[in-house]
Amino acid sequence: MSRLRIILLGWLVVLLAACSIQSAPISAPSTPTSIPPTLSTLTPQSPAPLSPTPVTPAFSSPVPLTSTPAVQPTTIFPNPDDYTWQLVASGLNKPVSLANAADGSGRLFILEQVGEMRILKGGPLLPMPFLDIHNKVSCCGERGLLGIAFHPKFTENGYFYVNYDDKAGNTVIARFKVSAQNPDQADPASETRLLYVQQPFPNHKGGELAFGPDGYLYIGLGDGGNQGDPLGNGQSLDTLLAKILRIDVDHGNPYAIPPDNPFARGGGLPEIWAYGLRNPWRFSFDRKTGDLYIADVGQDKWEEIDYLAAKSPGGSNFGWSYFEGNHPYKGTPPPGVKFVDPVAEYGHDQGCAVVGGFVYRGMNLPAWQGVYLYEDYCSGNVWGLHHNPDDTWVNSLLFNLGVPISSFGEDESGEVYLVDYNGNILRLSKK
Repeated sequence: MSRLRIILLGWLVVLLAACSIQSAPISAPSTPTSIPPTLSTLTPQSPAPLSPTPVTPAFSSPVPLTSTPAVQPTTIFPNPDDYTWQLVASGLNKPVSLANAADGSGRLFILEQVGEMRILKGGPLLPMPFLDIHNKVSCCGERGLLGIAFHPKFTENGYFYVNYDDKAGNTVIARFKVSAQNPDQADPASETRLLYVQQPFPNHKGGELAFGPDGYLYIGLGDGGNQGDPLGNGQSLDTLLAKILRIDVDHGNPYAIPPDNPFARGGGLPEIWAYGLRNPWRFSFDRKTGDLYIADVGQDKWEEIDYLAAKSPGGSNFGWSYFEGNHPYKGTPPPGVKFVDPVAEYGHDQGCAVVGGFVYRGMNLPAWQGVYLYEDYCSGNVWGLHHNPDDTWVNSLLFNLGVPISSFGEDESGEVYLVDYNGNILRLSKK
């Protein structure tokens, strides 16, 4: 059954049952049947951490991989039995992202899909939202307040950027500024819109924002939705949908085009940096190398992780909708078109919607250095992916959390967190 049909059937069941459950903002069934009861009974002060089921690393895992050597992952990955995901906050309303401001405050900023941003500051959640724009945001399903990025000079200018869907269901990329009176409050009246992208369907919004090592703002947009990219947005250079965009927010009004963008001089929309993506649900830059990791949610059979080295030029084509993962999906590519293949993929026997994470660069868990963590929303599986010096890849299934993880996050020191859509924040910790 197609994912679209699953979603529609899931919504029908929800409506008939008069439930209040909403789907996450990625292409996943409304209520994953494999998800056991939530952690809502735990509190941030609870001494009992979340105890995921460790998965013994085994390269014979049914997860299909690409460009991966026949090497035992135990030589790369730490033993998951020695680690846990510690609960650090609860009581959130449909959280979908977590970020830090790199301002020395140690604060964690958590996006709630409904249109609010909360602060975790060395204890319980602060009672007042950092930002409340729920009156502007369309929620939920795959719509909502979806992405956050703080300006690299946030301590000087107070700027941060959000990606949200307005009441008409269209994508808004906007800049806000922190309040001059209270560093834990943003000024909702300070909004400046940078981009407004019309959306043809209610799904596949993308949502990620991140500043690259080059200081430019990168923006992830899905193909606009429905099933199978009916409008051909994946391969079209005349739309911002199904792309990663790259803009200069420090120049121009409201932004400038970096001169080395691949279509800055024509041939496509100048904001485009990469294309051929279905629904990039979270991408991140390795804070040590500058390499870019992208999780692209698949259609019916395959989920994928894409990768661009820091030295990669713009213009990469990841293949959608000619390909889903490494597998032909629809149509025949024109002669001479070059695609960037995924570095890892898994089938829908392992889940249904990939969630991208981070390369671990923290100080508390040295055994995890260089491991990229990613997850599946439906199954709760968490994988580790490692890029070897010889440009090969090793992948391993490490944990099964049994909860719908909507995102990952990093704190200022590089420690890694998971965002549980049920309302909890978890941190990878030593037992």
